[in-house]
Amino acid sequence: MYKSTVRINNIDIDVYSLNTAIVGTGAAGFNAADSLYNLGQRDIAIITEGIKMGTSRNTGSDKQTYYKLTLAGDVQDSVVEMAKTLFDGGSMHGDIALVEAALSAGAFYKLVNIGVPFPHNKYGEYIGYKTDHDPRQRATSAGPLTSRFMTERLEEQVMQKNIKIFDGFLVIGILTEKGIDENKDENKAVGLIAIDMNKLNNSGPDADLSDIGVTLFNCTNIIYATGGPAGMYLTSVYPESQTGASGIAFEAGARGINLTESQYGIASIKFRWNLSGTYQQVIPRYVSTKEDGSDEREFLEEYFDTPGRMLNAIFLKGYQWPFDPRKIKNYGSSIIDILVYNETQIKGRKVFLDFTKNPSWGSKNGEIDYSLLGPEAYNYLNNSGALFGTPIQRLAKMNQPAIDLYKNNGIDLTSEYLEIAVCAQHNNGGLVGNIWWESNLKHLFPVGEVNGTFGIYRPGGSALNSTQVGSLRAAQYIKANYSDDPPGVDEFIKIVHGQVMEKLDIAKSFLSNVSDTPNVMALRKEMQQRMTKAGAHIRTPDGVDEALKKCLEDLDELLSKTTIASPRQLPEAFRNRDILITQFVYLSAIKEYISKSGGSRGSYLIQNSNGELPIDNLPDDFRFILDKGDLAGLVCEVALKIEKGKYSCNAEWKPVRPIPDAESWFENVWNAYRKGEIIK
Repeated sequence: MYKSTVRINNIDIDVYSLNTAIVGTGAAGFNAADSLYNLGQRDIAIITEGIKMGTSRNTGSDKQTYYKLTLAGDVQDSVVEMAKTLFDGGSMHGDIALVEAALSAGAFYKLVNIGVPFPHNKYGEYIGYKTDHDPRQRATSAGPLTSRFMTERLEEQVMQKNIKIFDGFLVIGILTEKGIDENKDENKAVGLIAIDMNKLNNSGPDADLSDIGVTLFNCTNIIYATGGPAGMYLTSVYPESQTGASGIAFEAGARGINLTESQYGIASIKFRWNLSGTYQQVIPRYVSTKEDGSDEREFLEEYFDTPGRMLNAIFLKGYQWPFDPRKIKNYGSSIIDILVYNETQIKGRKVFLDFTKNPSWGSKNGEIDYSLLGPEAYNYLNNSGALFGTPIQRLAKMNQPAIDLYKNNGIDLTSEYLEIAVCAQHNNGGLVGNIWWESNLKHLFPVGEVNGTFGIYRPGGSALNSTQVGSLRAAQYIKANYSDDPPGVDEFIKIVHGQVMEKLDIAKSFLSNVSDTPNVMALRKEMQQRMTKAGAHIRTPDGVDEALKKCLEDLDELLSKTTIASPRQLPEAFRNRDILITQFVYLSAIKEYISKSGGSRGSYLIQNSNGELPIDNLPDDFRFILDKGDLAGLVCEVALKIEKGKYSCNAEWKPVRPIPDAESWFENVWNAYRKGEIIK
């Protein structure tokens, strides 16, 4: 890597030239850097908004799951069997499913070898358990902080190798070079433009572009490990430090895939955390209040027909955590998500879990009538020695660390209510990538959650596996095929000059609106609330149309109506722009799916006036029809078009690629491997 300085628009701009820039410092980004280094590519650097930020380091659940090939016991499993499980979730390419399965064991053992404390028995078997959408026992866990452990151990590897990290840099654009034939999708990524947030200050309206640390990265490759588009939603289990950066990728020409498919579930919102597993299996009380805390009600009992069904639904929410429209009817566990949404989004009330008391309905003298429980719930609690006491006492018996986690984050479950909502948790869709995780935009490798690896349903924990598999594959391909140096600085500037000027003009516009009454964060809350109501787990055709209309209006007016307190808020303005672009593309994909008569599937319900109402006393907006699977053999790719400042999207439906019948004769594979014919 070498540094130079160029002058554009009368400001001096640092330019760093290198083979590969990795954007992001989560489990995917760190593994990409470590893998590249281990493969012999040393001309690399990491760019991050903040090393301690992001989803990998700051999220989890009661027992955060890592999914991989079965590595214990006498249960039969194979790479192809695991690939079939992933593929059968629908709208997932079979060749990518095969790669995810094939590399799972190796990626897992790397984590073990660098110190992630996955449990094994005394014979060295890494035991597993079943997770959601999993027919085997492939899941494992290092506890509530599995992904944090992964990130920290991988960070240690990167630090030991002295890989350069640009900390505090916000990437605001992916720079591209057009292909020779404009009719072909042959554009490539050639660099990045970023703001060095370490140089931002609190100066007033006299601030200019020389004060914001504009930095260019001239690189052969970009590994894009920016995480999911968390900033789209108001109610979100993503950490507040995670907003995503999908918008600038769409803007650069990267296509999206399966953008309709995300996961939503019940989570706490003051401290953002998934409330799965034992948090639900101890059967806490669900209560709602008015905004001011008055009018407390145990609202679930207003909708269930018997207390037994209510208690069992709460219990099952533990390992049926993601909202699933297939689990609504007959008082299934996902009816709880609908009822929580109805209280918060429709009625404008607050909802809490209370672990200090048992649900009134189904209890006698404050004690749960355990005879009301179904066999699954009863046996689980009985085997756990937890057929007694209050929810918090049962939680202490089964999972004391789950209590400690909240205590360490300022919430005492032994004495206070826990505010909850149905929150965005994971994006199964994302940016298009091939079996080497390369985008349609050549030399751009989206890895981790930003990549649209998965389809409609995925086993719990498979996302963590994908962070490791995808980042390794990208590293392998880059080392084998893209190890050349970037162009000279003069040539680079000639290619990207116009794009840099566009971003500088946007920055200048934001800087011209420094005000004592900044609105940048208020604007974000408005756009997030809109997405939570229209584009999360409850979707109505009219709501999507209205949200799209408002999104376009906001994009047109963003530069003129945004006010910031000082240049230090400039990154928030750019993040808002990225969020808006992302929302527009995602909402366009949702509208496209609805136009194809797509029904409720995955982790969302689409209102249909001709459908069934799951419970009679719910509003008609909750009428729905389950998807019949007609679109499960297809993926929807969406491309953003910006012409003369106007935004539009083109959608293309493509059949899923099947699981390949891969070459399995050793001598043939060995021969191809020796000749360097595998990684290409």
